[in-house]
Order: sequence, then structure tokens, then C-alpha cells
Amino acid sequence: MKHTTNEEQKDVRADVWLWAARMYKTRSMAKQAIEGGKVDVNDAGCKPSKAVHMGDRIRLTRGEERLELEILALSEVRGPAAVAQTLYRETDESKVSREQIREQRRLSGAGLNRPPKRPNKQQRRELRRLKDSS
Repeated sequence: MKHTTNEEQKDVRADVWLWAARMYKTRSMAKQAIEGGKVDVNDAGCKPSKAVHMGDRIRLTRGEERLELEILALSEVRGPAAVAQTLYRETDESKVSREQIREQRRLSGAGLNRPPKRPNKQQRRELRRLKDSS
């Protein structure tokens, strides 16, 4: 991988940029996300080898998180997190929707449906029978 300045670079592969911007831990995870349809560049699907340019808009899904980013700088090298954050800007709509979803998840108990009390001996036996039969 070559290390060049922004003036010299005109484009970078999508999977490399996502990895360098620390959206995914490894380049292969970025590639899998792109191939799985979780990443769109300029509102269109893309391939891992698609060239991204400064000013492009990327929409990606990581788990339950949906991000919409604008590319501010290009890099083929994964650097510190502080440098990676300068490569993109998250749109205001994306920030607001992520905060709303986070708040809804927090208020709903994060999907944890706990029973009101511990099962008694009879209920534990029923649960064990159910687990053993399947």
C-alpha cells in the first residue's frame, strides 16, 4: 500500500477506504459488507474495487447502526482513530436518526425480556424437558 497525500490521490478502492476510515476492523470485513449489500456509494450499490472520490456519499449498515457519510479525504493507509475521523463527515440526518434509535433501544430495555421472577422447581423441570426434546 502506498502512502500518498490527498493532492496526489484521485481515487481509492471502496473496501480500502472503509478500512482506512475505521468503519470495519479488517479489509476483508469491509469487502464482505460491500458484497453483502450493506454499503452504497452515491445511492447505488458498489463492488469492493469501486473507486471512491472526495465528495462521494457513502451509506453503510453496521449491525443495527446506519451511517451516512461524506468523504472529505482519501487514504489507503489505516492510521490512528483521530486521523481516520478526518476522512469523513457524518450527515446531520444520520446523527439524529442514530440518536433516536439509540434512545428507543434504551427506553425499551434493549430487547431484554426478563421474566418477572425466577422459575420455581416445576417450571425449571418444564424448561429442561423442552430443551431436551428439541
